[in-house]
Amino acid sequence: MTVPVVPGDLVDRPTPTRVAIGAARTIVVKVGSSSLTTSAGGLDPVRLDALVDAVALRVAAGCSVVLVSSGAIAAGLAPLGLRRRPRDLPTQQAAASVGQQLLAQRYVGSFARHGLCVGQVLLTTDDVVRRSHYRNAQRTFAKLLSFGVVPVVNENDTVATAEIRFGDNDRLAALVAHLVGAEALVLLSDVDALYTGDPRLGSSERIDDVSGPEDLAGIEIASSSSDVSTGGMASKLSAAMMATGAGIPVLLASATDAARALVGGAPGTTVPSVGTAFAPARRRTSARLFWLRHAATSAGSLILDPGAVAAVVDRRKSLLPAGIVGATGDFESGDVVDLVGTDGVPVARGFVGHDAADLPGIIGKSLSELPPDLRHEVVHADDLIAVTTVTIVAGGLG
Repeated sequence: MTVPVVPGDLVDRPTPTRVAIGAARTIVVKVGSSSLTTSAGGLDPVRLDALVDAVALRVAAGCSVVLVSSGAIAAGLAPLGLRRRPRDLPTQQAAASVGQQLLAQRYVGSFARHGLCVGQVLLTTDDVVRRSHYRNAQRTFAKLLSFGVVPVVNENDTVATAEIRFGDNDRLAALVAHLVGAEALVLLSDVDALYTGDPRLGSSERIDDVSGPEDLAGIEIASSSSDVSTGGMASKLSAAMMATGAGIPVLLASATDAARALVGGAPGTTVPSVGTAFAPARRRTSARLFWLRHAATSAGSLILDPGAVAAVVDRRKSLLPAGIVGATGDFESGDVVDLVGTDGVPVARGFVGHDAADLPGIIGKSLSELPPDLRHEVVHADDLIAVTTVTIVAGGLG
């Protein structure tokens, strides 16, 4: 399979982010349902084979690739006689049960054309929310990749309930990217790049590179209109910010441009030539703190006064009892808690050093006023991480 160069490719501007994505030795690729299905909702073998061909080219170049693939529910629609994605959970689970088998069979057969073995990995949030499960998943992926297997990952829709769902596979892909130590994340979509507004409008401008969250100010995102997918541009931007905040560069491109996204746009180069590239943060977040920020379940909240918010977020200081004005939840020392301002907006998360029962007697007090056994930080600086949010304006044609 050759990778054509077409007018408009970005081969003349190999930014550091695109160079890093091209040079990545371990990469996570995510593809959505709408990129794998026909207009009638069934799997499109031509599209799936084209995706597999692109992934196989990357593997042939000596890279380890993890494929996060939606499509199980969509694949199950036609066999069950359903015209569109069901809204109720039991029917979604039934469609996933039927469709997951079809999706897996298609991938096994398609990758076999390249002599590649496929391993199916179905995850629920429990596998990343519970620390012990998270580490087990890390070991599983590491062993699969050591055997040269291409893991194909999906949410376990057949058993996942509304309370334990990732919500969309974009977020799952970002979590998996950090979990496997990926050096790049590629999000393949049904649009070719990020735009300043709805790409169906002539006034919207294409964005080739994003250096940080500040570049996203004022961008309006159109609502998803697909009958087979749950994500949209907002979820992809959220996933991109998750990954880049942890030091992983991200490329958002069209699934039809998978070959140029994964292999490059010109002979002899591996620099991605399409889509929108998102630059990574300078420092890669540790697995422990990434899990804390994005995957752990909070057992309660600590309400901070403005001075404590500034100390924790801006100066990266430990949270002391004097800066707390209230608390909610029934937690024990070592549990994860959210740190929120007086406006209720989360600013950080951390491992709490006191039981909830201790707090009424210590909040608002300096350490010198406390008994010796309680004279320590409520959340140590090494056990917390700031939480930043990016506001995306929903709009467009819908």
